[in-house]
Amino acid sequence: MTDDQTLRHGSCLCGAVAFETVGPLRPVIACHCGQCRKVSGHYWSATSVPHDRFKLTRDEGLAWFRSSATATRGFCNMCGAALFWQPEGEARLSISPAAFDDDPGVVVGEHIFTEDGGDYYAPEGPPPAMAAGGPDRLSCSCLCGAVAFSLPGPAGPVIACHCRQCRKLSGHYSASFDADETQVRWDRRDGLAEYATPGGGRRGFCRDCGSSLWFRAADGGFSVEAGAVDGPTGG
Repeated sequence: MTDDQTLRHGSCLCGAVAFETVGPLRPVIACHCGQCRKVSGHYWSATSVPHDRFKLTRDEGLAWFRSSATATRGFCNMCGAALFWQPEGEARLSISPAAFDDDPGVVVGEHIFTEDGGDYYAPEGPPPAMAAGGPDRLSCSCLCGAVAFSLPGPAGPVIACHCRQCRKLSGHYSASFDADETQVRWDRRDGLAEYATPGGGRRGFCRDCGSSLWFRAADGGFSVEAGAVDGPTGG
């Protein structure tokens, strides 16, 4: 039995969803499954607490998407931050450690579904050797399919960003590659939403499932989340 009664506060990037937890947090599980990669734009990590030690303090932007028969995912439909994963029939909630406003004091305990990881990284290791060539065109989409687009491939170098903004939005840290926005061909954008970041950029995400998709910097630079690519990136 632990005596830890630490009160921790968390929120999405824009503040439209806020919460608090009391007591110890479970070690983080990093998940590389296709669903987590779509939603986060890279791969998602989560700690967990029982419901009786979790409290929502603001929920104006909170939306839920049923991603499978066994779980629903909570995200902010205003800024697109990936926040929660609720397993069906369980009295606990998985929470992005990046959503906490201060260091939650947790460490990664394990990586799961590593066989579904992207071709541009190796779980718990350096990037894999780059294969010769790559797809001529990259098909991209959100988890629910309400947004789909394509662009010339293969992807260039994938850059990992650990800034507070990227961590809040992705739920872990972001991974993206530069692209020419004028070469993007839209197949579907029914669910497309944009969030104006404090630095003057804009982030594209799906308002229906919360998937991270792209970022347009204040200077016009454009990058695509590597996890949004359907299949190999070639990056």
